[in-house]
Amino acid sequence: MEDFDLGLHEECGVFGVFGVSDAMQLTYYALHALQHRGQEGAGIVTVDENCEFHRIKGLGLVTEVFNERNLATLPGNMAIGHVRYATAGGGGIENVQPFLFHHHNGDFALAHNGNIVNSNELKRFLEDQGSIFQSTSDSEILAHLIKKERLGEQRIKVIIEALNKLEGGFAFLIMTENRIYCCRDKYGLRPLSIGTLNGGYVVASETCAFEVLGAKFVRDVEPGEIVVIDADGLHSYDYSKFKHHNMCAMEYIYFSRPDSDIEGVNVHTFRKETGKLMYEESPVEADVVVGVPDSSLSAASGYSEASGIPYEMGLVKNKYIGRTFIQPSQELREQGVRMKLSPVTSIVKDKRVVLIDDSIVRGTTSKRIIKMIKDAGATEVHVRIASPQMKNPCFYGVDTSTYEELICARHTKDEVRDIIGADSLEFLSTEALYKAAKRSEMCCACFTGHYPTQLYTSIEEANKDKKF
Repeated sequence: MEDFDLGLHEECGVFGVFGVSDAMQLTYYALHALQHRGQEGAGIVTVDENCEFHRIKGLGLVTEVFNERNLATLPGNMAIGHVRYATAGGGGIENVQPFLFHHHNGDFALAHNGNIVNSNELKRFLEDQGSIFQSTSDSEILAHLIKKERLGEQRIKVIIEALNKLEGGFAFLIMTENRIYCCRDKYGLRPLSIGTLNGGYVVASETCAFEVLGAKFVRDVEPGEIVVIDADGLHSYDYSKFKHHNMCAMEYIYFSRPDSDIEGVNVHTFRKETGKLMYEESPVEADVVVGVPDSSLSAASGYSEASGIPYEMGLVKNKYIGRTFIQPSQELREQGVRMKLSPVTSIVKDKRVVLIDDSIVRGTTSKRIIKMIKDAGATEVHVRIASPQMKNPCFYGVDTSTYEELICARHTKDEVRDIIGADSLEFLSTEALYKAAKRSEMCCACFTGHYPTQLYTSIEEANKDKKF
């Protein structure tokens, strides 16, 4: 889980609504459902009946950025929204989306989930052509490519041309005065789904946003596809004939909510199956199975069911802490972990514990959790990780961009076991991931080092701090 300001963060989540009254209210609720995908900032842009754009954005959680007063300044039945973690380009209000651009051929707004790996090359090209960037986010690149359109040319043609210049994993929403363009990368790395609601349409990074609104799932945007939503319904365009379904494995393992479905597979069902497969691959004698809240609870349930070892709530997460800042001393950092996660002493005392977690990134949080459980009286803590060893950085929107950040890239499995203080440590196989997801294609680059796209300068940057 590695959650305490030290773990995995994905870049963001996007949502759009077309042809439904009170679009801003629906977007607010949807962004709240997608809050787990980004907690640094949030924004909403709407278009009113006079084709005028309105925007509210700010730093913080959805409930901190929006209120009844400022939501009332967002009229219209069309909107796009965004929640963000700072990865590529860093933080700051100028990087909070959706971006809003003014152009002689019509204004447009843009929201993006993912990462463009050839961003440096494209920025240099665009700046040489006279573009001036208002943010350090790579998301702005697509807007500048679109703004280079020739007078009178259809916008869909310009968007197709622009998307073919991008390399990486992304889901873009582009909103003009009368339509929304839903764009997904040709590798299928990032999710994007479409639903119907009250005679209109909604689109989201995860289907859990549909459940909150009472929307009905229609279909996923396909890799290499642009789905245009306008007054006449849905229109499909292929911007690339090169198509793969390399969904990011970490969407299943960690990022997505358990009530979301990713390309036909429920996230909870996937995680529970990985727990069962993990027991088949790495059984151990123990008294209780304990999952690290929240994303590991489904896998812990599966491990318990397959092994017959009772599943117990040996760790409790305080859901009311909110975001925490980096504490100035080691003692206070330890206290910060205890504020967010507490062992249940009566459950783990004098017990052999199987501790199920979804991943180990830096190892810092795993070490603290194991120490807490042992301090609470556990006689043994056997760690089982519901994913393979994360040995390679991600360049597609997850904030692990160097080898130095990854403990499994610098140490053997036995060394990691000793560092975190576990009695035993085992990881799920890559083969089991494919089996649980019922997929033949999936991006497992952070585990295998086999990247589905060209990487340009990204791998050079990742290797700068490689001292092993």
